[in-house]
Amino acid sequence: MNYKTFKNGFKTYLQLERNMSVNTVYAYLHDLELLLDFLKEEKESLALNKIELADLKDFINYINRFEIGAYSQARIISGIKAFFNYLLIEKEITINPSELLESPKLGRKLPDILSVEEIANIIEHIDLSKPEGQRNRAMLEVLYGSGLRVSELINLKISDISFNENIILVTGKGNKQRLVPLGELSKKQTIIYLEHIRPHINIKKGFEDYLFLSRRGSKLSRQMVFIVIKNQVEKLGIAKKISPHTFRHSFATHLVQGGANLRVVQQLLGHASITTTEIYTHLNTDDLRKSILEFHPRNR
Repeated sequence: MNYKTFKNGFKTYLQLERNMSVNTVYAYLHDLELLLDFLKEEKESLALNKIELADLKDFINYINRFEIGAYSQARIISGIKAFFNYLLIEKEITINPSELLESPKLGRKLPDILSVEEIANIIEHIDLSKPEGQRNRAMLEVLYGSGLRVSELINLKISDISFNENIILVTGKGNKQRLVPLGELSKKQTIIYLEHIRPHINIKKGFEDYLFLSRRGSKLSRQMVFIVIKNQVEKLGIAKKISPHTFRHSFATHLVQGGANLRVVQQLLGHASITTTEIYTHLNTDDLRKSILEFHPRNR
């Protein structure tokens, strides 16, 4: 079996058996290309069933020449491990040489968040004199109020929402579905948009059920959501690096700081592992300073 056949088989494995997103599959295939280039240049096209752990360590040294950061390097190693796991399943190899390959140690970066006041300021200062203003207001209310990913937001359908029960059926990563609450403010603004703005849009065929639409009648792009938020943040002079995901981070952080159970937050966010959700247990510096001043024996 040649390299190209291996690559095609690996792609099918990622799509069908691992149920990975398009972006992740693309990234893993790119990682595989790096490995194949290394084998051609440094190992005289060494057969994949002859590769040992030492060869993979040489590969890590090889990619270090390109000054690849720790996070990207960890992702590459994850892709390579997935590839050799695929070869093992296909019985193309009998021993997985990547099993003991170590990823670089990664520090946990605390996500940027907005305060409750900043979010209110962003949403309340949206220009409602334009038709897309009400759409944008409803969109940001739902983004923050339900903690959605931007991909989940733009793919949200009217049929996914139960206004009677205040519940949204969200389809997340890997087509996994979860139920999240629809807050009162989100509900109010969404109904205004549905009743007064959306009926005046000339909706393109196939997009009739999508909730948030562009002026041309198709679903919004991820870039459009980024632009809406970027424009609002710049207009208000907020000096933070803000993206749609910041609203999701803020949603989770505010819940945890308010006393919400971490397992509940995990379910609301659609995290497969509780360790991913634990990052939201961070406290802001004011909380830490107050705790030290109040409880440390030297400060009494």
